[in-house]
Amino acid sequence: MLYSMTGYGRAEQTINDKVFLVEVRSLNGKQYDIRLNMPGLLKSFEMDIRGMLNEGLVRGSIECNISLKQNGSSKPVSINTALLKAYYAPVMETAKELGIGTENILSALLKLPEVVSPTNEMLSDDDWNGFQKVLQQAIDQLNEHRRDEGKSMEDDLLARIQNIEFQQAIIAPLEPARREKIKDGLKKVLEENVGKENYDPNRLEQELIYYIEKIDISEEQVRLKNHCDYFRTILNEKEISKGKKLSFILQEIGREINTTGSKAYDSTIQKCVVLMKDELEKAKEQILNIL
Repeated sequence: MLYSMTGYGRAEQTINDKVFLVEVRSLNGKQYDIRLNMPGLLKSFEMDIRGMLNEGLVRGSIECNISLKQNGSSKPVSINTALLKAYYAPVMETAKELGIGTENILSALLKLPEVVSPTNEMLSDDDWNGFQKVLQQAIDQLNEHRRDEGKSMEDDLLARIQNIEFQQAIIAPLEPARREKIKDGLKKVLEENVGKENYDPNRLEQELIYYIEKIDISEEQVRLKNHCDYFRTILNEKEISKGKKLSFILQEIGREINTTGSKAYDSTIQKCVVLMKDELEKAKEQILNIL
């Protein structure tokens, strides 16, 4: 089973007098990278939250937004006067430039981020335990999305590998005739330029055997088949994160295809190689989004 690196998860729940909303998005990325936005009340738990996200999502470019609404009775608040003053000057200057009235400037400033905050409030153990469940729900939903998308990607990758093997099956019966064609062509060139009576046939035969062995593609075809089989084996493994491993196998498949093309000296085989390369590039594009 494959998992895509892209996905979305959302979970919301009321815990005591608090409403937690967690949204998690994931895009493809070579490494694990996370942008975490959370209310100040959860700052002391940041490392725990990052740990849960890392363990649950493994890889990709992650964006996690956590919002908190508090219900119930009024709570004491503090006003960050230094921050309020810092906001005041640029806001007043902008208002004058735009010709906007400043009668309600204070109420507007008080609504800006971090100006007003609850005082001496801590997240209780009960609230934290409840929030962990909300976060895990969002992670699970994202992974479910990843799994669904990964299924369609797996089907596409299998089709690409099958198409490569189909072209390989076309190449196999062409190999004996290709050797004879190359051998006859070399003899013809030699006879036309040197003359049939001016060379040693036995020495020529030895040189031809050596040359044909150098351009033999049977080993490349065996390795190509093994790599395709191994690719399927990795697809069937239970491991969740296997995009990098599959990418390495595709590199090896590409190496055997390229070597086959460079040794071919046959137009039909070259056409098959071009079609295999096309399928390989499409598979590589898909692999970039595999977890």
